[in-house]
Amino acid sequence: MPEVLMYCTDSCPYCRRADQLLTKKGVTVTKINIEGNQAKLKEMIKRTGRNTVPQIYIGDRHIGGFDDLAELDVMDELDELLAE
Repeated sequence: MPEVLMYCTDSCPYCRRADQLLTKKGVTVTKINIEGNQAKLKEMIKRTGRNTVPQIYIGDRHIGGFDDLAELDVMDELDELLAE
């Protein structure tokens, strides 16, 4: 199973939903909390080109936010990505 990494904040409801979906799939998520951490925020923006959370990676693939993750799940593509 590839590493799953998520840039997040404690106050973000979409971060919690993404974590719940991935946990339901049996995935351990490595979280990088950017709340109050300018260095990690800049890292996330440089890496993803986005300034909103969550920003999710499965392995080297940037998935995007919760809506992108949920769409992959609905299209039955998320399990495939997690199994690689």
